Amino acid sequence: MTDTNTYDVLVIGGGPAGLSAALNLGRSLMRVLVVDADRPRNAATLNSHGFLTRDGVPPHELRRIARAELAAYPNIEVRTRVRVLELGRAGGEDAAGSGVGADAVFTASIGRMSPTDAVRAQSVLLATGLRETLPDVPNLRGFYGISLFSCAACDAWEMRGRRLALIGTTDDLADRARLIARWTENLTVFTLGADTVDAAEEAELASMGVAVLRHPITELVGDRGRIEAIRLTDGSVVEIEGGFVRPEWETDLSFLRGFAPAVDHDGHLATDRSGRTDIPGLYAAGDAAIPGPQQLIVAAGAGARVASVMVQDAVGIASAH
Repeated sequence: MTDTNTYDVLVIGGGPAGLSAALNLGRSLMRVLVVDADRPRNAATLNSHGFLTRDGVPPHELRRIARAELAAYPNIEVRTRVRVLELGRAGGEDAAGSGVGADAVFTASIGRMSPTDAVRAQSVLLATGLRETLPDVPNLRGFYGISLFSCAACDAWEMRGRRLALIGTTDDLADRARLIARWTENLTVFTLGADTVDAAEEAELASMGVAVLRHPITELVGDRGRIEAIRLTDGSVVEIEGGFVRPEWETDLSFLRGFAPAVDHDGHLATDRSGRTDIPGLYAAGDAAIPGPQQLIVAAGAGARVASVMVQDAVGIASAH
């Protein structure tokens, strides 16, 4: 495929999964285009953790390093601050190559608000991540990413032993409380008035020393992103030193035209264990795929694995489903 607007692989999304996949695809002599809107879900996070050799690095610095590494490969192109506005499938008679995706050439329009370019690709990797909706709490954004976080595995170590909060309205709130209690003996769960922790769960949490408060929050108290207390509608004030929120996430597939890959009940893309969706030539990795939000290193590993499968599929080597 030698046309300047035709690629072996289109990678949609420039997070750890997409960039890792692009690196490994490029090293396999694939011509790769990465399209990244440059609006990462972790933009508010000052430092990321758990990534071997990069523990504590700011997420934007991790992306900068990755893009610099990709720039060394002439067969990898990265376009930032644009997005895929529409992704469709061309007719099978126009497809070229061999393997699983041979009859599945894709067409994509790219731009910011309106199309400025059109490309074709033999296969596509969806590494689009998730859109995040935080709990409805006044001034929450002022603390998010500084002293309130969403990932215990990523950030609980830095807050171990402190007075912590868990804020959310989802059905898995009690499970998350059990997890966070591993890092502290002083945890308070705030359900914002939602009936999301039942009586049995509340009793179990109480036996662990975890309090459940059901009144809505009127204010988060603190300075320069460092939270100090939470004020409730009943007038009570709970002193805390940090904590976690339980966002709700959704996968944005609105740009797909003429086809719809299978998703689970939470909207995450369903794939086989190798990253293939049920659409020939369409793959997924990272937060957008089951099981959903992941640590950066896990997403990067998923991208590398899917890249290997895509190369094998392109040359007709049977691999595990």
